[in-house]
Amino acid sequence: MQLFLINLQRISQNPKSLKKIKNALVSVYYKEGLDEIIKTLNKLDITIYSTGGTFEFIQNLGIEVKTVESLTGYPSILGGRVKTLHPKVFGGILGRRELDEDKNQMSEYEIPEIDLVIVDLYPFEETLAAGGSEQEIIEKIDIGGISLIRAAAKNFKDVLIVASSNLYKNLSTLLNEKGGETSIADRKFFATHAFNVSSHYDTAIFNYFNADEMDVFKQSIQESKVLRYGENPHQKGLFFGNMEVVFEKLHGKEISYNNLIDWMRP
Repeated sequence: MQLFLINLQRISQNPKSLKKIKNALVSVYYKEGLDEIIKTLNKLDITIYSTGGTFEFIQNLGIEVKTVESLTGYPSILGGRVKTLHPKVFGGILGRRELDEDKNQMSEYEIPEIDLVIVDLYPFEETLAAGGSEQEIIEKIDIGGISLIRAAAKNFKDVLIVASSNLYKNLSTLLNEKGGETSIADRKFFATHAFNVSSHYDTAIFNYFNADEMDVFKQSIQESKVLRYGENPHQKGLFFGNMEVVFEKLHGKEISYNNLIDWMRP
């Protein structure tokens, strides 16, 4: 593990690993905090492509933005179910910049390199928790968004993926400090978070469909509590879940890993 981290650090310091963001695809459900990101992209002369409500949001900021339709030549169809699923979008994300064959095909089919993807997912869990109808819940299963996240994260060697507004602060700092350039370490950091988003989302959908019919256990718990220490004082311990359901703290020190193990022993 130490050797891997050393090698990654060496790669990240290599000027050839730095990638300049030229084109960005932005398509989000939640727009809070997006305005500052868009203004920074504009200041850095990054071309922005967008869809639907996000396109209108960016236009209302007075910032130039291109529709995805202008790139693909196809309108949004099937009630918005199909907007970004097109070779000119996914080719721009998945194209390997170091391969002449990929570069030649991208040039032949006029596919721009998409270096930054900012996308989130339809609120499936929120709709489910709010007691939505089956049809409402099904329509909140994201197709285009999850595909964009996976494609951009897969090609982290060339593309930066921001899959949650929780990372806008990290993105803003990165853009301002590096002037629109990213290292491979930066891109891998965001890709890791992106796969966390996608795996959590798919777990929620599976559990909704399964309803205990298959003998399969899948859980994705995003929140954790830091314990006082792990099995030994120098080790880290985490509790995943809502500890208040298990314990009511009356006084004393924070709970440690060993406290939990002792409590579970018969």
